[in-house]
Amino acid sequence: METGIGISADLAPYLPLDHEPNVTDDARLNQLGYKQELSRSLSAIANFSVTFSIISVITGLTTMYSTGLTFGGPVTMVYGWPIVGVLTMIVGLAMAEICSAYPTSGGLYFWSARLCGNEWGPVVSWFTGWFNIVGQWAVTTSVDFSLAQLIQVIILLSTGGKNGGGYEASKYVVIAFHGAILSMHAIINSLPISVLSFFGQLAAVWNLLGVVLLMILIPSVATERASAKFVFTHFNTDNGEGINSKVYIFVLGLLMSQYTLTGYDASAHMTEETKNADKNGPKGIISAIGISIIFGWGYLLGITFAVTDIPYLLSEDNDAGGYAIAEIFYLAFKNRYGSGVGGIICLGVIGIAIFFCGMSSVTSNSRMVYAFSRDGAMPLSSLWHKVNKQEVPINAVWLSAFISFCMALTSLGSLVAFQAMVSIATIGLYIAYALPIFFRVSLARKSFVPGPFNLGRYGVVVGWIAVLWVATISVLFSLPVAYPVTSETLNYTPVAVGGLLVITVSWWIVSARYWFTGPITNI
Repeated sequence: METGIGISADLAPYLPLDHEPNVTDDARLNQLGYKQELSRSLSAIANFSVTFSIISVITGLTTMYSTGLTFGGPVTMVYGWPIVGVLTMIVGLAMAEICSAYPTSGGLYFWSARLCGNEWGPVVSWFTGWFNIVGQWAVTTSVDFSLAQLIQVIILLSTGGKNGGGYEASKYVVIAFHGAILSMHAIINSLPISVLSFFGQLAAVWNLLGVVLLMILIPSVATERASAKFVFTHFNTDNGEGINSKVYIFVLGLLMSQYTLTGYDASAHMTEETKNADKNGPKGIISAIGISIIFGWGYLLGITFAVTDIPYLLSEDNDAGGYAIAEIFYLAFKNRYGSGVGGIICLGVIGIAIFFCGMSSVTSNSRMVYAFSRDGAMPLSSLWHKVNKQEVPINAVWLSAFISFCMALTSLGSLVAFQAMVSIATIGLYIAYALPIFFRVSLARKSFVPGPFNLGRYGVVVGWIAVLWVATISVLFSLPVAYPVTSETLNYTPVAVGGLLVITVSWWIVSARYWFTGPITNI
């Protein structure tokens, strides 16, 4: 008998038997309706490494540090980070519990379908999947574009800085850098998963060591250091954006933290390549978030102790052209040694971490494309879920790189348009995170059968807190970030996310509802 979402009823994962210890990974996947096509060779450490490299606190905090400085400064960053961190961990715990029950590459959209049952499964699967996949592409776009911008700043500082006649790359050069970076990521992701696993674990080690090195080195080298009072109590209200309310400023500054703590659904998307997936997938999510929170806070503290003049760091007239952390590093070495070369080398350490972050992001993207097309949700689906002799979904890899490049092309027309595009990386992705959690605590509250990792009686409470937090940030991060509101200062996040919603709804009504039935068995 076939259910409404295309899975054989006798294979449905709602029976306790499915989670018995002697059920192998392949058998469990078969119970969920899929045959094993990808190479299952990732350990718990390897799964964690991919996700930890995507979260990459050194990437997110470096690229968004100027936002934190602008909106509240030290107080927003030092206290906002652990607040967002705890709430993100709650979202991660709720996701990990569902991941343990349904360890498939499809992740979020598969969870939504199974938790909603026959009637609503296809439509919720459709919306969850598209918000997830577009959000992932936006993350890759944002990460690799930030690396292209950092390379631009490194070149600028290496050739004398903005005040010394340094070379400022044009937007066309930056987009060329972006294309080259994406191409390298696609090539690496075309290699066997065993090679990719090595790079992933190297990336995790690089991120950890890089954070520890920079959080100690930069304040140690700086000739002028901020006092503990400044780091823990100074609230910057001089944002130049016409916003005076401290609460409003604090809220806007939280975006730095929340943007950084994204992408941890990667552990779920890698479960079909992970051993003991129903245990190690959830462990990957939780450990990556937890370790990121600890090391991220240390990184923020270390760098902020080297901050003494916020307006100058944010000024476009400084040597780094307003790139705050680059200017902090450059000045620390220049003031002590008479040369900023050491600071430029430190930026290189960050650049490599960002490169690894983008590499792992493409890995996660491609597995989502593979799973979503396997279930027939994408145009030309049969093309995107093909795997090569090394059991790599190579077409999905190159499609992800290509779409991420196309999304970055908006930067040539307007940085405002580009920022709207990448805003989906935070809000769009978190909406996809919240949907299956919402269904787990509402429609499937009584029918949900947990896997080996579960929250017991606290699962529903944790789930509701997670859903409420996502609803809160969806509103907060859609608020204006400058006054008066003009076409240049408008926060286009609700426009971008609303546009994605309109497209997916229209596509569903006009066409998809006639042929997309949700996850389908391929056994």
